[in-house]
Amino acid sequence: MERVGPALSDAVAGTDDRVALPPGAEAALAGLAEPLPETGVGGEAALERLLDLTSAAGGNTAGPRCFHFVIGGATPAALVADLVAAAHDAVTYTWVLSPAGVRMELQALDWLKELFGLPREWTGVMVTGATMANFVCLAAARQWWGERLGLDVSETGMAGAPVMPVLTSGFVHASTLKVLGLQGVGRGNVRTFSRDVRGRVDLPAMRTALEVLDGSPALVVVNAGEVNAGEFDPVSDMIDLAREHDCWVHVDGAFGLFARVSPRTAHLAEGVERADSATVDGHKWLNVPYDAGYAFVRDHGLLARAFRYSADYLPSEADPRPTPGSITPESSRRARGFATWATLKAYGRDGHRRIVEHCLDLALHLAEVVRAAPDLELMAEPGLNIVAFRWNPGGLDDVALDAANAELGEAVLADGRFLVGTSKLGSRSVFRPAFSNWRTRTEDVDEFAAVVRELGGRMV
Repeated sequence: MERVGPALSDAVAGTDDRVALPPGAEAALAGLAEPLPETGVGGEAALERLLDLTSAAGGNTAGPRCFHFVIGGATPAALVADLVAAAHDAVTYTWVLSPAGVRMELQALDWLKELFGLPREWTGVMVTGATMANFVCLAAARQWWGERLGLDVSETGMAGAPVMPVLTSGFVHASTLKVLGLQGVGRGNVRTFSRDVRGRVDLPAMRTALEVLDGSPALVVVNAGEVNAGEFDPVSDMIDLAREHDCWVHVDGAFGLFARVSPRTAHLAEGVERADSATVDGHKWLNVPYDAGYAFVRDHGLLARAFRYSADYLPSEADPRPTPGSITPESSRRARGFATWATLKAYGRDGHRRIVEHCLDLALHLAEVVRAAPDLELMAEPGLNIVAFRWNPGGLDDVALDAANAELGEAVLADGRFLVGTSKLGSRSVFRPAFSNWRTRTEDVDEFAAVVRELGGRMV
């Protein structure tokens, strides 16, 4: 056990310099598959092995050169607070298990509403991430839809009920579709309205579809930040349209809601406060450790009815002390509010605005680097923190470039200096580095572009 404290200190101190993805990870893990030991090796030996495996095959997602998906780091205050939560094994199902944890969570949620400009009367819930946050919000939307039709779907289910209309743009995230599949609405019943291959919303077509519903209740999902280039649905316009009809409006703002933190980008998510629910991730731009997500819902009663949960040994609905677990899918809840509260308390609105704007500047810088490079091609103007570009040495058509960039993406991962992903922008293969870590520096961005060009040059 003596090695654990220094090893954790070294891990934190070395975050900036540790390789993003250690080469040879698969080989290092080859001996991991083994039968359950009849007699354990003891805590010290087990932890030694854990530390060795993490060093040899652990991705440095907290580090400054992880641009994959949309992953933040962990501010110092958030990291220590999370360790405190683990050390105390704090449980936040209900007040009596951790008065501090529950009250801290509720305070942090109030602060988040201030940070994002959401109505104070909305109910906030902490969950594991944007997928479960969408689950919470869409459960409330489904409950609302059922009640509009005289049904209690949380009680009787969806069997025999009409199809719940769900309308959105081509920017819809896979997590929304996953949740609607889990809730019995059905992924295949989601209607997307796109005016181009990128997925930008076709508002006239959506208007026509809502008019055809002739007053029947529906769900409109607004996407505040899509994952390939960071584009936004027209939030206010979609909400205006939905309000002309009987619609619940949900805003999926997993990382895009952070646009409201900076006056430079607040216009991108203008109008969110007029929605019925919204989601956002903490382990993205808030820079708290995995896992942390937040759901905000206008009508608390819908959450209480959707997640109705009672037993003789549980707190009653009349208990004046709060029970967050009664309005979420999860009853077993770790104190993830510690980290959220700590980082907001430590750095305040200004500190988190500076983190957001630092990442905005990094995205703009990379765009300029790409423009200046003869073998890189910018595929979309960065509106937020994602830069879509591709390697293009010349002399290749789009199909060949798609294959080359997919191959180059694998080469970058195998190289290990940077953790970054490729995706599709329309039909084209692109790199899509996303900047949301407070640790990332301009020199990291410059080095990343140089690595892509270096490895691309070896393919010519």
